[in-house]
Amino acid sequence: MHLRGVVLPDGEPRDLWVVNGRVRTRPVPNAQTVVDGGFLVPGLVDAHCHVGLGPQGGVELPEAVEQALEDRAAGTLLIRDCGSPIDTRPLQERLDLPRIVRAGKHISKPRRYIPGISVEVETDLVTAVAEQAADGDGWVKLVGDWIDRGEGDLAPLWTDEELEQAIKVAHAAGAKVTAHVFGEDALPGLINAGIDCIEHGTGLTDDTIALMASHGTALVPTLINIETFPGIAEKAGKYPKYASHMRDLHARVSRTVASAIEAGIPVYAGTDAGGGIRHGRIVDEIVALHGVGMSTVDAIGAASWNAREWLGFPSLTEGAAADIVVYDEDPRENLEVLRSPRMVMLRGRIH
Repeated sequence: MHLRGVVLPDGEPRDLWVVNGRVRTRPVPNAQTVVDGGFLVPGLVDAHCHVGLGPQGGVELPEAVEQALEDRAAGTLLIRDCGSPIDTRPLQERLDLPRIVRAGKHISKPRRYIPGISVEVETDLVTAVAEQAADGDGWVKLVGDWIDRGEGDLAPLWTDEELEQAIKVAHAAGAKVTAHVFGEDALPGLINAGIDCIEHGTGLTDDTIALMASHGTALVPTLINIETFPGIAEKAGKYPKYASHMRDLHARVSRTVASAIEAGIPVYAGTDAGGGIRHGRIVDEIVALHGVGMSTVDAIGAASWNAREWLGFPSLTEGAAADIVVYDEDPRENLEVLRSPRMVMLRGRIH
């Protein structure tokens, strides 16, 4: 197949060819032209997604397939699954579904996360991390903080020593580590232990932003998920300190993420789809990132070429997978264009 259009991020009109699901940059004889005009964007990325998770916990595989198809329809062709209670490897075998980079199951302590979702360990974090590193696709997901009912507020789950040992084990196994963190207190220990990414990060302060910047730690702020904080607080009447904390984190999230962007922290787009957030909302997250200070180009890049590079997947270069979303208009001029792809091509197949 042959495609002609303006290729992002360079913004130059180019011709691309697709052979056996791969991009070719040199002419291929007798190729059928399937796109002539428009804007070609490397397949979108949801860097925090939970395929296989529903509002009541793990779902059956057919429902997980439907979740992945919702993401594909929105142009999401690469997913970093940030923890799933079910084994989604069968989905990885299907050529019609987005590529999924699995993180295995969340790791938490008993009664310190959503019931039925995570691997729960009281003390042996290192062993749990080693097991999930072996089971996943190069990522491990920790629950860094959650409500401590004794304290009535968010609190860290792990000691600094536990984190240092566990992250060291993951890195030795070739895996990166990320963590769910809402509050402030868990961040220094995680960052100093060498964690690769922070999810949500609503509790970031000037000091921990500087610490992340110095360590090169990435941030996936999941802004559309943070919109749920007031509702969470409303239901937490038994824990007024926690409820007040969640409202405060929500009130300052725009300023928090803007400061992280200004500090040069790598920021990527993730929806937190699964559970309380429906799938297929990557464009909402791109728009939200633009709303806190990212340029339109950087906001798209956070969900496309920059995120792909971060996860080890090339964009529209020679030999890269032909994962392409085509738009009639320039999304850099109007992000709403991203809601209406003309064509979605995954692995060289048009959907």
